[in-house]
Amino acid sequence: MKYKILVSLLFISSVLVSCQDKKSDNKNSTIAVKESSAGLQFNQDVNTMLKKQLEYGKPSFDNPYQYSEKDLEVTIPILNQLLLDNGYKVISSEEFNTKIKQIFNRIIDQKSSSKFLYVNFIDKCDKALNYIPNNAENNGIFVVKNQNFITDLYPLPTIIEYQKTYAETAQEENTASKNYKDASGNEVKKYLWKDVSNLKEQKKKNIQTLIARNLYLFNDNKAQYKWLILNDPYFMESLVKTFGYTQDVDLLKWVVERTKFDKKDPSDYGKLFWIKDCNEGIRLHTNTFKELQKLYIPNDSSENRFILNNIKEYLEYLENNENAESKTLTETDKVKIMANLAYFAEQYKYDSSYKDGTRMMGRLRFFLGDSSRDILQKNNYFGLPKFKEWWDNADYDEYFVEECEYNGTCGPDNQPMNITEWRKKHPKK
Repeated sequence: MKYKILVSLLFISSVLVSCQDKKSDNKNSTIAVKESSAGLQFNQDVNTMLKKQLEYGKPSFDNPYQYSEKDLEVTIPILNQLLLDNGYKVISSEEFNTKIKQIFNRIIDQKSSSKFLYVNFIDKCDKALNYIPNNAENNGIFVVKNQNFITDLYPLPTIIEYQKTYAETAQEENTASKNYKDASGNEVKKYLWKDVSNLKEQKKKNIQTLIARNLYLFNDNKAQYKWLILNDPYFMESLVKTFGYTQDVDLLKWVVERTKFDKKDPSDYGKLFWIKDCNEGIRLHTNTFKELQKLYIPNDSSENRFILNNIKEYLEYLENNENAESKTLTETDKVKIMANLAYFAEQYKYDSSYKDGTRMMGRLRFFLGDSSRDILQKNNYFGLPKFKEWWDNADYDEYFVEECEYNGTCGPDNQPMNITEWRKKHPKK
């Protein structure tokens, strides 16, 4: 339950940030949805499903209506036509399958009889088909295998002008009861679709989202990028932080620059650097380190000047064996992550233009015990070329951070030895 509440808060926070961004944005962030024949022609299957959805009204916690695969199936021809009419180029199944694997790390089984694949944004390892329209506690997309596009599960009133095409069914809604009984037999208020004040705006946003996501991900249409980061930030950020998709440089840069180390949610910063897959293995995001290298420049006055400080704080957090990561990572994986973080930061110690004083490799030496140091050696320092050299050179930095930051107090009356004094007592082996 705590996890669900946290995800709900993050989702709501993302929506609020999106609203604030949109207020300050200009007209260039809008997507012009072209006129489409989708949903304008009467279809009996759609009408049958629409009647059920209108009878129970808008989904809510107490609403007894259970959405099913049929609710999704009737929307597919409508959504497919909307995409085609707005310039979506259907790619080959081979290319589509490759992109789904690359972006969401999911494999489409062509031998499976299922028409859909569900990608769960809250629990990526839960692959069960989840026919619940998205809300703060439930978020995911369906991969439509035979049509090669992705979509949310949309209630029909949120994607078609049902009051025009299905006027007779819409008339029945006007006389429908505004209450129903829940599972316990209690009278509960029903929220009829016709009474949703912003239904027109919801419909427009849903169609824009459908078009923008598919054109951006599968047609490489970069024109959709700006609209998505302003209007669909939760989805865009999840591509990187939940699924480890770092191949899009612009997207990665956007996520990196808006993600700082936050003591209230320290794990979030680590999502820039690594991800744990459903097979329990970890993937390090080398593209993140490349992007940080571009962003971290000497004498910078932007927020990027704090990149090494953010890494330092995350390294300190990761060292604590009581954190969530320490309970899910193997010791080897944890050491690997910490070693890569320290290695990235340590390069700036050897570049005088940065005046770096974070002593990151010295911190790592201080943090790692004997068993962790054995892991470093047995894994040949994880193949990091200069790691051994920089590790050996950081013995004084280890002394300094221990004396002045972690186990001691440096001040006017308690000055640490300088490196010359310390080296006389601790000659290199």
